[in-house]
Amino acid sequence: MRLKKLALALSLALLATAAPLQAADRYQIDPVHSYIGFAVRHMAVSWVKGEFKEFSGEILYDAEDISRSSVSVAIKAASLDTRNERRNNHLKSPDFFNVEQFPEITFHSKRVERRGDAFVATGDLTIRGITKEIELPFSLAGPVTAVGGRPRLGAEASLTLNRHDFQVSWNRFLEGAGLVVGDEAKIDIQVEAIGPEPPPPPAE
Repeated sequence: MRLKKLALALSLALLATAAPLQAADRYQIDPVHSYIGFAVRHMAVSWVKGEFKEFSGEILYDAEDISRSSVSVAIKAASLDTRNERRNNHLKSPDFFNVEQFPEITFHSKRVERRGDAFVATGDLTIRGITKEIELPFSLAGPVTAVGGRPRLGAEASLTLNRHDFQVSWNRFLEGAGLVVGDEAKIDIQVEAIGPEPPPPPAE
């Protein structure tokens, strides 16, 4: 009898171990309702602001265990826009992003964790072919159920980068004004992502 109970206990333990974890929900970033922008000091007196207009990405979101979540984003470097064609062309040139040789800016998280009331995604950011590990603090909103039954998830993040870390290093010194371009770039990210299709209704 004791052997039978032991065998039953072992069988239950093996089944529990082998049971698959519930998969995280997969969300696709909706570029129509999302924004990735940047701002850099100009001559230490103002900010030049711009945005990337073409990007895509995926968020795996596990509401029960945020550590099983992840994010992956790819940005078309040539889609940058600062509302000035001459400046845009300079930023796309080898002086800055060198978009012909390095057409994408990417971020791939390695881990996601909760810190107090906020979240942090730690991962690899690649600009101009140079990869650095960064910490991306972010907040979440939702998910909410939209028309059609598909959930939508919101995320907001901001951070400051030193552009020289990625060899985006052009500058010029002007007498009486100092350096034309500041070293730090402020990044602002506002994302809306669309979740999976709802399951079909049960057959009658």
